[in-house]
Amino acid sequence: MIFCVEDDQNIRDLIVYTLHSTGFEASGFPSGETLFSALKKETPELILLDIMLPGEDGIQILKRIRSSVDLKGIRVIMLTAKSTEFDKVIGLDSGADDYLAKPFGMMELVSRIKAVLRRSGQNKPPSELTAGDIVLNVEEHRVLIANQEVSLTPKEFYLLNYLMENQGFVFSREKLLSKIWGFDYYGETRTVDVHIRSLRQKLGPAGDIIETVRGVGYRIIKK
Repeated sequence: MIFCVEDDQNIRDLIVYTLHSTGFEASGFPSGETLFSALKKETPELILLDIMLPGEDGIQILKRIRSSVDLKGIRVIMLTAKSTEFDKVIGLDSGADDYLAKPFGMMELVSRIKAVLRRSGQNKPPSELTAGDIVLNVEEHRVLIANQEVSLTPKEFYLLNYLMENQGFVFSREKLLSKIWGFDYYGETRTVDVHIRSLRQKLGPAGDIIETVRGVGYRIIKK
């Protein structure tokens, strides 16, 4: 469970919706008062905590959490419109596990959450991913369809792995180039199209799960 403390309802609803769509359980709260009422009933794995809140601000709330015997182990990521080094240092020195300045992308937020939970020994990435009839074993570096292994190049494997890890999310060609080929790779975005086409061919009918979103990029259809 992840708690999101954010007084802006639109932002709070978007974050909670994103977390639900990426496989997390999440609840939103507009203030520290409503947060602590919920903490009496349930202890989340992580709290997303805005600094600028009505009543107690995020730093005061964080200090209360860290001074509580029952709550101090909860992971906390600070969310704030402030982006100065001073605010970041105060948040981290007060016990925050990470810090994210607004505006931020939802995928970046999800990535930060996974990283913090991974460091705490929770949310360990699964060694096996599934999408439709496709089974991808990360540790063994194998892809199976109906128990038949499919031979992929390293880049095809990493591309499929990334899309399967983030089912339902659309990624632009530029984003996929950056993630799979690296920031220093200056190839044309057509490179992604070539690899997607090759992936679909090798996966056969199961490859239909890779959807082209016209004018945007590609995604794995979430079923």
